[in-house]
Amino acid sequence: MTNTARSLAAVTAMALFAATVSPAFAQDAGQAQFLSSCSACHQPTGQGIKGAFPALAGDAFVQGEPSAVIGRVLNGRAGMPRFKGDLNDDQIAAVVTFIRSAWGNHASPVTPADVAAVRSGGAPAPMQTLQAH
Repeated sequence: MTNTARSLAAVTAMALFAATVSPAFAQDAGQAQFLSSCSACHQPTGQGIKGAFPALAGDAFVQGEPSAVIGRVLNGRAGMPRFKGDLNDDQIAAVVTFIRSAWGNHASPVTPADVAAVRSGGAPAPMQTLQAH
């Protein structure tokens, strides 16, 4: 292995370590994913667009059962796209954790293992009736 390859492997390992132990690093990754995948509809402020896209800020569903939120991001609903083919478990965990803790929301974080369980059908999302996705 060349020195460059060793250096790249070391940096990658440190980044992976930081992602698993640093809430700030995970928050930044979740925010970046939200801004690139979700903010066009739900807005950077999490306020949504009345009558079209629901607000995530202060939303009881977002702060409720984690598997339901994960299921919604994976499978979409109404006008919301499915992200299960576009985002991996780490990305979905980061964005769900971000929306559950941003804009005054106070809900527990989720892990890639939580996402994997919902993705595989191991933790089905409870059905809830909502006005929009």
